[in-house]
Amino acid sequence: MGAKKKRSRGHEEEEISLTAKAKKSRISSKKSKTCAEESLVENDTVFVQLLKASGVTLKAGEKQNELAVDQVVFQKKLYQAFRKHPRFPNVIQEFVSGLESHIEDRDKFRNCLLPCGHLCEEEFSNLVNPHQESLIKVLLGIEILQPAVISVLFEKLPEFLYDSVGSDGINLPRLIINQFKWLDRIVDSKDLTSKIMQLLSIAPAEIQHDIITSLPEILEDSVHNDIARELNLLLQQNTRLTVPILDTLSSLNLNEGLVLEMCQSVMATLSAVELEDLPTIIKFILHVATPVDVVEVISNIRKKLDLESCALSQQVQASQNKLKSSSSLNRSSTVQDCITLLLDVIKSAVRFQKTVSEAWIKAIENIESAAEHKVIDFIVLLILYTTNVNNSKKQVERVLRNKIRMGYVKDQLLQNAFRTYSLVLREYFPSIISLAQTLLRSADQSAMSFGSLMHKHMFTAFDSYCQQEVVAALVMHVCSGYSAEVDVSLDVLMDLVSLHPTTVALYSVFVKGILDYMDNLNPQQIRKVFCILSRLAFNKGHESSHIQDDMYIVIRKQLFSSVLKYKRIGIIGAVMIVGSMAMKSKPEREASQKMHLSSEVYRQVTALLELVHSCSEQAPEAAAFYYDELASLVHKGNLDKQVMDWIARTVLDDFQEDYVVDLTPTVEGDHLMPVKALYNLDEEKSLEGIVINLLPLLSRDNLNKGAAKNMGQRVVSPVCLAPFFRLLRLCMEKQHNGNLEQIDALLGCPLYLTDLEVTEKLESLSKQEKEFLCSLLFFAINWFREIVNAFCKQQDPEMKGKVLTRLQQITCLQTVLAKCLAATPGYVPPLSNFDSEALEGVPAVNTAIPTKKSKTGGKKRASDSSKNSSADSSQMEEHQEGEQTETSKTQTQKDNSRNEESGKSIISLHSYRAHLRELTLEVFTVLHCGLLTRSVLDTEMHTKSTEVVHLGPVELVFLLDDLSQKLEHMLVSTAKKVIFLKAKGDRTLGFSQLHQKSSQEVAYSTIQLLNPLCNHMENMHNYFQVLLAENKGAMDAHGIDFKEYHFMSSCYQLLLQIFHILFAWNGFGQHENRKLLKSALGVLADRLKVDDSELTIDELVSQSFHYLLNFCSSAPRCTSALGLTQLLLVIAEKSSVQEYRGKIASLAKGFLCQKWIQPMGEREKGNRYNDTLQSLLCIYLEYTHDVLKAVEEISGIAVPELVNAAKDGNSSTFQTLTRQTFLVFFRVMMDKLEKTVRNFPAGKPSDLSEVQTEQLLLWNLAVRDFHILVNLVKVFDSRPVLSICLKYGRLFMETFLKMGMPLLDCSFKKHREDVQSLLKTLQLSTRQLHHMCGHSKINQDMGLTTHVPLLKKTLELFVYRVKAMLTLNNCQEAFWLGNLKNRDLQGEEILSQVSQRNETDEEQESQRPMEDTEEQQDEDGEDNEESDRDSA
Repeated sequence: MGAKKKRSRGHEEEEISLTAKAKKSRISSKKSKTCAEESLVENDTVFVQLLKASGVTLKAGEKQNELAVDQVVFQKKLYQAFRKHPRFPNVIQEFVSGLESHIEDRDKFRNCLLPCGHLCEEEFSNLVNPHQESLIKVLLGIEILQPAVISVLFEKLPEFLYDSVGSDGINLPRLIINQFKWLDRIVDSKDLTSKIMQLLSIAPAEIQHDIITSLPEILEDSVHNDIARELNLLLQQNTRLTVPILDTLSSLNLNEGLVLEMCQSVMATLSAVELEDLPTIIKFILHVATPVDVVEVISNIRKKLDLESCALSQQVQASQNKLKSSSSLNRSSTVQDCITLLLDVIKSAVRFQKTVSEAWIKAIENIESAAEHKVIDFIVLLILYTTNVNNSKKQVERVLRNKIRMGYVKDQLLQNAFRTYSLVLREYFPSIISLAQTLLRSADQSAMSFGSLMHKHMFTAFDSYCQQEVVAALVMHVCSGYSAEVDVSLDVLMDLVSLHPTTVALYSVFVKGILDYMDNLNPQQIRKVFCILSRLAFNKGHESSHIQDDMYIVIRKQLFSSVLKYKRIGIIGAVMIVGSMAMKSKPEREASQKMHLSSEVYRQVTALLELVHSCSEQAPEAAAFYYDELASLVHKGNLDKQVMDWIARTVLDDFQEDYVVDLTPTVEGDHLMPVKALYNLDEEKSLEGIVINLLPLLSRDNLNKGAAKNMGQRVVSPVCLAPFFRLLRLCMEKQHNGNLEQIDALLGCPLYLTDLEVTEKLESLSKQEKEFLCSLLFFAINWFREIVNAFCKQQDPEMKGKVLTRLQQITCLQTVLAKCLAATPGYVPPLSNFDSEALEGVPAVNTAIPTKKSKTGGKKRASDSSKNSSADSSQMEEHQEGEQTETSKTQTQKDNSRNEESGKSIISLHSYRAHLRELTLEVFTVLHCGLLTRSVLDTEMHTKSTEVVHLGPVELVFLLDDLSQKLEHMLVSTAKKVIFLKAKGDRTLGFSQLHQKSSQEVAYSTIQLLNPLCNHMENMHNYFQVLLAENKGAMDAHGIDFKEYHFMSSCYQLLLQIFHILFAWNGFGQHENRKLLKSALGVLADRLKVDDSELTIDELVSQSFHYLLNFCSSAPRCTSALGLTQLLLVIAEKSSVQEYRGKIASLAKGFLCQKWIQPMGEREKGNRYNDTLQSLLCIYLEYTHDVLKAVEEISGIAVPELVNAAKDGNSSTFQTLTRQTFLVFFRVMMDKLEKTVRNFPAGKPSDLSEVQTEQLLLWNLAVRDFHILVNLVKVFDSRPVLSICLKYGRLFMETFLKMGMPLLDCSFKKHREDVQSLLKTLQLSTRQLHHMCGHSKINQDMGLTTHVPLLKKTLELFVYRVKAMLTLNNCQEAFWLGNLKNRDLQGEEILSQVSQRNETDEEQESQRPMEDTEEQQDEDGEDNEESDRDSA
């Protein structure tokens, strides 16, 4: 920080200008020579005579003093004159007195402070230095005069402190201060410093500023530290001088201790300074920060730097100055300018100081809560991303992704940044859009959401150029072909079009380009594209004809295509156009007045609908797709009444004509199978009424396949039955405000099917008949599914009863269908969801696995089916399928024998979801009926007979399973990642209608179901509690209904899974969804205790946690126990309180200590059970307060209990620990032990003795646990156990070398015995690891030997690292090396290796006192040893 000795440019220019001014005045004033002579100062004083003799002519008035010789020559002459004067040294005082008398006149004093002039041009050209200093400065250059002249100046200066500028416009105090700058030598620096500080204490602010900024040019380096201390005191007293003081301190040469002290003082005032001073202060702090403490300094800066409060004060002042708009605007501009300067300072420091850029990233990384993050963090990350110093761009992306994923950087922070600092952020627009695009391509859902939000804010906050770039970037993402990226980008465009339609319309030429890339989009994405374009094209008052023309061209071309894929695109586009053209006006939607479409628009809409209908009626799949699309449009409720009436009228007539016939005893015609009317719920009308003409239509459809179709006649196919009915009932709902009495006959009417007894003799049917029967069952199930969708919300008791009956029939028919599918390999079902190609929904393998092959065959088949399913990936589904097969195995032996003899197979319908109609979310209102509703339904019209209808366990499993799949698909947790690789099939199949809703809507609907779900959960809990009580705590007692037990446990597991998916939804982390979270938690809390008062999130979490904790005693299976534990984990994460960790650990331990027995009396086992145990054990070890103690308890107590138990026994402490599950426990314990020691702090020499003792104790415990685990290999010597031990043994040793050995280095002298004990224990473990390496080589096991080289290297490093530790502590003589013999796992010598005893690569270590070492060597002579010998 040493000041550079150069002339201050500003003061130099001032002096030159003043000189020029003086010259000009002389030239312009045409006075005679006589007048000029009169201005001379002539007297007999020593001062005047000595100056005249030395070459200086003093002038009065506005004339400059003139110097006849060079100033160096003048100084020499005057010095010699003093030395030769007879009154030396008293003459100096006389000279100074003359100076004092001369400068009493202001004009003469001013002339002495201004540069001297020259006598004539000839002399001027001959001077060595043409520039002449002022007389005062020349006198200050003479050492014998300097102290006296300084005293005179400081005595004179106070006269001008408050009258600094005279009539001539010259600032005399500033001129006086300038005289002290850049002196060749200062005789008494301390005295000068003292005078300056005295002057500072009395000077006004302006003069103080000039003095402080001049200090580096005045003072010598020797007094810099002293003046810095004085300035520090002044800074604490007067913060208004912060900027000049810090500028000065930056130029002083100070020692590090003082710099640190100054930095701390400045940091203390940071939160109280003016915004205008912040850039200078931050610049100083970053400039003086050392690499050692730069992270701490920057952390303090960001804590005290509160830009939000600056912005808030700006907004408050602006609101108060509404009338003074110009002053408000100026204030706003000033704030933005100050923030811009501040960011420029940070950018400069980041760019030119490597440690600063790294420290900013580290400081932001260290923040571990959302509340601590500020806008400055986001802006600094943008600066780092822009500069890309030290590859900081990648680091910023990593940090931001991690912060977003953990929920630390929230949407509210981003909103505050763009709302308040849009002008500042505009400068970083290229970086912002680049970062947003990177996040949009991220595999993490939360990062993608954050990237999309950045695009929205950029479009809203920035200018038109930026808006254009944002739209172009989003279109590029849409055309990328990656499904997840396309979805997010289209959602952003949809939001922008909704909020800013007129603005986005300016860039519609970019959006229109998406029409060329429709081949790469799925139907849901195509809907969004056409929705965006339709809104832009038909925006009321801003219609865009060129977009309309392009859309019409594309749609007509696609509609007339013979390829179904392109026809679907045309249908979607046409329906979206209809939705935009026929949309209700806002007044009509508000029912304030009725406004109808113009006749021209009405004609265009109906013509377009007729065109779509005519183009699709010859292709049943296209027609069905059209009905579904139109139904979705009707469901939104935005259509004009005229158009709505036209659609309803057409649909009702066509449906009655095509699918409904009168019920007759006999059906005419030749059909593939006998026709029979089934499932009539209106028994009193059994001889009359209507029937769905299903079988005849299907038979006719099969006969027409392959034959040339009459193009002039409509094709009526059963494929369109369910979609057509959905369109019909939605039209009726909209027209009659949800009342479906006009079509209620369809709820109870029968279907023309065939006698289902034929399914008992499937072997006798031909392949064509089997496939026909399967298709018939698919259509019947889909009809009933749509019936349930339609009438589930009806309040009439009779209709409710019929809906429950239809649900029972769906489950029965699905059981029959599964049996038929198992007997019909290679069968391709008809589509019922028409969003994709026909083959996408077909399972890859259709052949079933007979149960007679093996006991686990059914389970294997279930997992295979699940694996081949396009979307069946939920753990619960697999669990349910596995349980279903187990149920089939737990029937009586007689039933098993009969099943084996008949070769029955098991098929899962999960893989056929694309062929089953989707249930709407409204269907789940049926859950309100309860598990058993035994009240007699009020039929009123038919009182001669009554029937008890209830929602049974089978129907409950059916509904809960479907709800679980829907929630898993829509409510994404933070743990899920988006897969960009294209998968086989479409995961969205079967969720088309669900995708019409947002995640928030799905979450809200689920929260409305929480009360009935809790009712069912409590019913399950009571069932298992009663079962345990009746059977004295045993689940495997005789008399248990296995089938009922299975369904109840499935319900239990599904309910837990639904709760978990809901509360794990990452949307709850967003600010706008906090109310949803509180309402969800409120439902659970009210189950425990109804409280009308407003509770905080933490209080709601506490009550919800304790409510769910009550279910821990009734978990029927280990998977249920894990589900409950994971649910409690998710609930606990919603609170900022840490009190739940111990409870969760205790719960997990309780489940691990519990014996899990199936109803048939067998212990739970299998891969899924092992995975469940692993998860539970991981949770236990992660949440327990002492991992080392827990590992020691399991390895030191539970495992020996297992060793001493029978072959099929278990540990009495941890009853889940058996020989089959030992590998699970061993793997988790080794992993958690290694991760625990990795988090131990590295020892430092500066640590206190107590700290070192505590750390040594931790390492002793960890090494002891490691020794116990490694020695278990002697008992459990299977290959997987050896592999785990080799892998984690190396990792543990590497961590010990990195974190443990530095501790031993600095604590060896103080804690010799503890260190020695630790190394002795670790030596035993490393010997065993060495024996495992030998075992792997002897057995030539490639899977094990891959671990050997790295492990042997680590063991060798450990030997020499211990030697280095001993050398560091002057005990190197206590270390010696020997040779280790190769031994097997039991410690027996490997004889084939005796000849290779001296190989140096078989070295190993031990640590023991010298006397122990000699004894050990005498006993077996086998070990490498390091010994510590006690020394003084």
